[in-house]
Amino acid sequence: MSGPMNPSQGSSVPSEHETVGAYALGILDDAEATAFEAHLAGCEWCAQQLDELAGMEPMLAALADLPGSGSTPAIGESLSARPSPRVVEKLVDEVAERRAQKRRRSMYMIAAAAALIIAGPLAAVAVNGGSDGGQQVAATPAQQTFRTMSDKKSATDASTHVSATVAMTPKDWGTQAVLELKNVKGPLKCSLVLVAKNGQRVTMSSWSVPNWGYGIPDAKTEQSKQPLYIGGAAAFQPDEIDHFEVVTFEGKKLVQVDA
Repeated sequence: MSGPMNPSQGSSVPSEHETVGAYALGILDDAEATAFEAHLAGCEWCAQQLDELAGMEPMLAALADLPGSGSTPAIGESLSARPSPRVVEKLVDEVAERRAQKRRRSMYMIAAAAALIIAGPLAAVAVNGGSDGGQQVAATPAQQTFRTMSDKKSATDASTHVSATVAMTPKDWGTQAVLELKNVKGPLKCSLVLVAKNGQRVTMSSWSVPNWGYGIPDAKTEQSKQPLYIGGAAAFQPDEIDHFEVVTFEGKKLVQVDA
């Protein structure tokens, strides 16, 4: 017999058929949605399941947010058009996993953006009108995000003279932060560390400081005068945070910012 077997029969289903629930919820990215639509054009089983899932998006989303899946079959029985309980349970598990993947992907994207922003102030310097012309500095994405954040905390270390401002925004998954760092000279490798009220320490981001440094007021070059803006994220809400530390890889604290 040709075609995929129904999951309720206990047989393994190719990966293409496992995305129907996520597609119905609209949580696939563009590439995944395009690939599934190409598969859907020639798959009667997926087309049938998609029809049965019409209008179930809120129900699946609610189920995916519940701990465990013990109540899935009972709720599934209340649906006027429904696949088998095992299919519903599989789809709910799939949606929950997809959501977890998207949250992890968001965290990875923040980390990747932070890595790119390491060279942000240098990359943002644009020469205007030839080699002898003036320089204009465009805002980096992290700097633009920093400007939109209203919750900012600042501090300057009395011994190192390094200044830092941490801007924060609460998210469902924790806290998004952008660090503005000034008056730091390299070469150094540093980290932004979140210290929670329960004592836990989490590295939110790390970067290298080149020889010319960042945010040096009396620097001779424009890139040295520009502060460093770098993003980070952690799974703590702002009210769970005690303070932030900028530390070198050798363990020296450059500045502490109380939350």
